[in-house]
Amino acid sequence: MNERPTLKGKPKMIGVLTSGGDAPGMNAAIRAVVRTAINRNIRVLGVNNGYQGLIDGDVIEMDLRKVSNILHRGGTILKTARCKSFYNLEGQKKGRNMCLEMGIEGLVVIGGDGSFRGAKALTALGIPTVGIPGTIDNDISCTDYTIGFHTALNTVIDAIDRLRDTSESHNRCSVVEVMGHGKGDLALFASVAGGGTACWINEIGFNVERDIIYKMKTTLRTGKHNFIIVVSEGITDVHALAKEIQEKTGVESRATVLGHIQRGGQPCAFDRILASRMGFHAVELLEQGIGNRVIVIQNDQITDMDINEALEMPGKVNYKMLEINNAINI
Repeated sequence: MNERPTLKGKPKMIGVLTSGGDAPGMNAAIRAVVRTAINRNIRVLGVNNGYQGLIDGDVIEMDLRKVSNILHRGGTILKTARCKSFYNLEGQKKGRNMCLEMGIEGLVVIGGDGSFRGAKALTALGIPTVGIPGTIDNDISCTDYTIGFHTALNTVIDAIDRLRDTSESHNRCSVVEVMGHGKGDLALFASVAGGGTACWINEIGFNVERDIIYKMKTTLRTGKHNFIIVVSEGITDVHALAKEIQEKTGVESRATVLGHIQRGGQPCAFDRILASRMGFHAVELLEQGIGNRVIVIQNDQITDMDINEALEMPGKVNYKMLEINNAINI
């Protein structure tokens, strides 16, 4: 394991930013970072608009009241953006130099794996940086859950429950496309919780004839006449899939693309607590001058690991959840 980079002495000031796609719970993480730091006599600068804001020096000093009444709010009060300039060394050096100019001795970055690559670069340039996984996709393999995943899942389930009412009333099949950015957890967990007859995710092989048409025809013979099919984004045209299902099964079928409604909304209790625990631990590390770490939850324990190891971890599929979905949603 790589050694954790450290600075001598406790930092007088740290920064916090959000990067990449927004996720419910990011504000709770910001709040935890700010209040934990202030509690330990460390000043905090909030960086607006992600890494671009860092390059531009777009910051605001955070105090206790700057983070009042944000625990329950979705999105991020610091705004977020993807910064192409930070993909190269020149942009990274500009970010480092701005940190030095403003007195930022450590940085908390809340985002996904792309955000962590920026955190890794800043640490290598002398600014200890800690990553907190915030993304609805749950696509950071080193942690059991990312901030925002459970809230997005609840949003998807609410939509599926509403669609089921109509599907049941009209004996229809609803094909539901959910987000995931190449990771199938949101679709898979939603299928189990929402009674999906079939779940099509990026990580596994799938055959429409075998896994949807045959299963629906078999289920029709048991007396069931309404269906939910859950599909991860980017796999197929769900409208064309719905048409194929209707042609081959005779069941009227409609497609629904949930889109960005999955990102917004008030974070659920789980995400608020997870964000608070992770934000607290991030400040504990920076207080010791430790950077190049990612905060993770594993078996309900908050810990941290080297960013390099985190970025190199391969994606994983919850095959047990797939087995459960196939066994009980018939």
